[in-house]
Amino acid sequence: MTRQKWAAAIFLIAAFSVCATRARAQAEFTLEQSPALSTLQVPSALADRLDPQGSRIIHHKETICDVWWLKSVPAVPSTNSEPDLLYGSLRPGSLVGLLQFISPSAQDFRNQKLKPGLYTMRYAQIPQDGNHMGVSEYRDFVLLSPLSADTQLDKTLSFDDLVNLSRKAAGTGHPAVISLAPPNPAYKKLPALLQDDQGNCSLQVDLHENPTSGAPQDVKLVILLVTAPKESGGS
Repeated sequence: MTRQKWAAAIFLIAAFSVCATRARAQAEFTLEQSPALSTLQVPSALADRLDPQGSRIIHHKETICDVWWLKSVPAVPSTNSEPDLLYGSLRPGSLVGLLQFISPSAQDFRNQKLKPGLYTMRYAQIPQDGNHMGVSEYRDFVLLSPLSADTQLDKTLSFDDLVNLSRKAAGTGHPAVISLAPPNPAYKKLPALLQDDQGNCSLQVDLHENPTSGAPQDVKLVILLVTAPKESGGS
């Protein structure tokens, strides 16, 4: 075999190995339907507002989390004039869904450990000030709060009130934050998992918005629920 043919063969073997590795990474996470809300300690006033068809993320047969979204979320007029906002039509401080962490290794965007349990998800926009510059390319996040502590589910919370409430989830001086990301238009059948070969896993869903005026509409939303393991041992 000539040197050129050997080089071509080695290249094909290497390319196949990379593709196989990525294929295995893509297969690490699976999506299933969550259990019925009636099996959990969820107040009926909240359970009635949630879409009963929740999404469960599983990693190598280990259940990571369950997510339920509101049947409709409050929306506000959006001018789309801020390029660092993806979901400007959502009302900051409003409830958007319920998250249940089952895995004991769950972490938020700041790599803060989060205990297994039920958390409310409220939409938030990171302020444009010196304390938050460069935190993320986009300012859209959800802040988690323990379900037992979030007692005013119908109320839209101010940013400060939401941060103070979310600190109870992290048990630190910082709120528990989960990043939102741009939707991938290639995914038509939702909900769907968006994975990469580094171990990150996001959930893309159709969120049903109920604006103050006009007809209800759907918006594709992506939430990052599993981050790649860190060298320090995080996940």
